[in-house]
Amino acid sequence: MGNAIFAPNLQDLQRYFLKLAYDGTNYSGWQIQPEVDTVQERIEKAIRIILPDVSGILGCGRTDAGVHASQFYAHFESELDLPDNLVYKMNRILPLDIAIQDVFSVDSDTHARFSATSRSYSYFIHFEKNPFRNAYSVFHHKQLDVEAMNKACDLLLGTHDFTSFSKGPMQTKTNLCDLTSANWEEIESGVVFRVSANRFLRNMVRAMVGTMLEVGEGKMAPEEVKAIVEEMDRSKAGKSAHPQGLFLDQVKYPQIDG
Repeated sequence: MGNAIFAPNLQDLQRYFLKLAYDGTNYSGWQIQPEVDTVQERIEKAIRIILPDVSGILGCGRTDAGVHASQFYAHFESELDLPDNLVYKMNRILPLDIAIQDVFSVDSDTHARFSATSRSYSYFIHFEKNPFRNAYSVFHHKQLDVEAMNKACDLLLGTHDFTSFSKGPMQTKTNLCDLTSANWEEIESGVVFRVSANRFLRNMVRAMVGTMLEVGEGKMAPEEVKAIVEEMDRSKAGKSAHPQGLFLDQVKYPQIDG
């Protein structure tokens, strides 16, 4: 008889969540792609050094090239016992711009992407030219009408088809998203846009920011944003804002506290 081929017993597989954060500056986004460096590929390579039976990891979503995550979750399955110092070992292997913060077991039906009930993003803009802020905030040379931008935000709240703010082609069954909060607030030498929803489409936050910048500069009335949503046409919205100011900063699950 030939050599037996190792096949894990699915009944013995335990699902685990990784809680992590990363600086997206040096990566072509989260998801593995050919011939480019991605966060997912780095983490998969690191975990397989410690747990060789891990076939892959699945993230709570995708981030574009250059976008950051101050909170991100991914899950993997293994039938091997996890070492007590798995977080320490993975952080020793991973580069400094990716940090594993926690690992914990979950039920087999808890999914990093599909079990999430809410996601929140922040987008940072600064008005004073500063070479030390450019990796995590976007310089904007014009002052913005924050009140007008918040009026536009109010018109986006609720459940809508956000095709006008998505980058195609889409691989989702629906482009409906329930926007639960959205607002601009002034911070020192700049502004920040904070938005939460049950889900986001590809490039959606950056397209929303680019559109609202036109509102803030007086090029578009706040009421026009509602018409843009109703037209379901990406060409009607503003251009996508630069990626470096965007952070995925919270993902919520009913099964997980914090």
